[in-house]
Amino acid sequence: MNNSVTNTARLLWAGLRALLVLTVVTGVIYPLAVTGVAQALFNDKANGSEIKADGKVVGSSLIGQSYTRPLKKGEETPAPDLKWFQGRPQNGLGSNSINTQYKLILSGATNRSADNRELIDWVKAAKAAVVKDNSVAGYTVKPSEVPADAVTSSGSGLDPDISPAYADLQVHRIAERNGLAVARVRKLVDDHTDGRTLGFIGEPRVNVLEVNIALKELLAKS
Repeated sequence: MNNSVTNTARLLWAGLRALLVLTVVTGVIYPLAVTGVAQALFNDKANGSEIKADGKVVGSSLIGQSYTRPLKKGEETPAPDLKWFQGRPQNGLGSNSINTQYKLILSGATNRSADNRELIDWVKAAKAAVVKDNSVAGYTVKPSEVPADAVTSSGSGLDPDISPAYADLQVHRIAERNGLAVARVRKLVDDHTDGRTLGFIGEPRVNVLEVNIALKELLAKS
């Protein structure tokens, strides 16, 4: 009987020591080590790939933002502010019906098939809007020139990038709205066009937030 109690106590003490050691190693030392390495070697990515302008954080290079005008009376959705580069459509975003106290941005796709009537209508309306908004004096956008990312949302609905083709499509409109030369705006796009990752992964892209910050700086200098 005494041996059984002694053995049980010994096993319990061994288990307790293992619990304490693993708690310290996996719950304290490991997280601190990973955090330290991340902050030292990958500070930008570890902190959310923040983008700063005028000394303050204005967003993340990983999350798209909308550039719209204040909502007018009778409008359900605000109109785009056409003096800025516009990102991909965000109609894939879900709505927050769980905690209605806070207006959260939820990611999500439309989950509609290519032959879905509602999706087809969305794409047609989006293409017509792109053609209308970006056609200015001396420059007319043809429907065939509208790239796919201009009329469809990404899988998350929060894609921060657009294709160089969609950025180029907006150059004339941006130039007219801001009183800038087309060549200066096009150079702005070229300077903020990133190539494929490692030269072969993904597609060339333009980060909308970054190019709009550069546009704001250009306007301030002008």
